[in-house]
Amino acid sequence: MDTRLRKVTDGAMDAIVLAAAGLRRLGGADRITELLPPAVCLPAIGQGALGIECRREDARVNALALALDDPDTRACVDAERAFLTRLEGGCQVPIAAHATLDGDRLTLDGLIADVRGDRVLRESIAGARGDGPKLGRELAERLLARGGDAILRAVYAESE
Repeated sequence: MDTRLRKVTDGAMDAIVLAAAGLRRLGGADRITELLPPAVCLPAIGQGALGIECRREDARVNALALALDDPDTRACVDAERAFLTRLEGGCQVPIAAHATLDGDRLTLDGLIADVRGDRVLRESIAGARGDGPKLGRELAERLLARGGDAILRAVYAESE
């Protein structure tokens, strides 16, 4: 992060978008000049959610880890991951999603874009909290039908 921030300080870049949480964690909160809300810039899928990995057969560690599980975060991340899985996306693909809960209502915003941002498809879907994976798949299908499939094919072709 220091290297990227130095580029702004040295004038090699006018600005840079970084995770506020990372800057705060590294003591750089004073460098934050603006927070981009999801309405302006959707985050990467699962952004901000922490994952804990352990051996499936280790019952004691699994029980300890379960105590750290946040059901609201899990419901949101499950919807976002279903969206990503259906789109067969990875780290280098311009796909974003952000799920929120309002009581038992889950809203998922999703996006597919071309690499240069010339074509951006964005849509939202809402439903019951427990329907997150279904909502994620349905939103992916909608965006694919609106031209997202062609965008993703072009992105994958460029990366080969």
